[in-house]
Amino acid sequence: MESNKGLFPALLKYWRHVRGLSQLDLGLAANVSPRHISFLETGRSKPGRDMLLTLAATLQVPLREQNAMLRASGFPAMFEEPGLESLQNSPVGQAIEYMLQKHDPYPMVVMDRTYNLLKTNRSGERILQLFVSDPSQVTPPVNLLEMIFNPHLCRPYIVDWEQTAHVMLARLHRESLVKTYDEKLKCLLDSLLAFPGVPDAWRQPELGGSCYPTLTLKLSRGDWTFSFLMSMTGFSAPQNITIEELMIESYFPLDNETELACERLMASPHGVRPQQKDAGV
Repeated sequence: MESNKGLFPALLKYWRHVRGLSQLDLGLAANVSPRHISFLETGRSKPGRDMLLTLAATLQVPLREQNAMLRASGFPAMFEEPGLESLQNSPVGQAIEYMLQKHDPYPMVVMDRTYNLLKTNRSGERILQLFVSDPSQVTPPVNLLEMIFNPHLCRPYIVDWEQTAHVMLARLHRESLVKTYDEKLKCLLDSLLAFPGVPDAWRQPELGGSCYPTLTLKLSRGDWTFSFLMSMTGFSAPQNITIEELMIESYFPLDNETELACERLMASPHGVRPQQKDAGV
């Protein structure tokens, strides 16, 4: 495999700058001579595979981007990206299925790095069906952030939509700024900003804002009302790209009304639709 001459030095320098390290800092952390790092960044030296992986791990380079560094240096990609279905019988796949089942009657969803829905439990599926304004607008892959911003999907039923959407967008802004290499995140951000009713001021990231580990989501349609605490989790020490990029979002009831509503929703054999006419929809 031929390397893309000049690309690895640029990638190494890029990631060192992203992590805010000098050549000396990186050398000390990776137990590598700063002079050798200098030679790698200028192209005077070519890295061995083990050296490359050591530097990438020290810089906490995502597995997808480590593959890019390997290919740039003439090595084959090391980290696989299997489909989620192929993980079904693996310990990770079994753990995900267990989590989804045990979290019912409250929603839980599994997403990829760009918030595309990969799996959901029964409660999550019914919540999504209940709070979609125009089901004909739902096309795969279902993107959870687009569901919030699209006025034909969940947006009409989100209580205090502006606050919720603003917090979600601020989180995506931060991710996009940290992961400047990820064009898909940037495209998602642009698509959300293009929806009608999104204030122009939201185009500027709020770097001084607080970053909360949990968020709240309140939904109301007809005689159905839900208030959820949302929490995002992931897997540590992943062995492949798919697992590293998985995001699992769990929804927890904030009040007794939501607990009872979730139980009532799950008690119906086929789910239910609102009993009252939607206002303004």
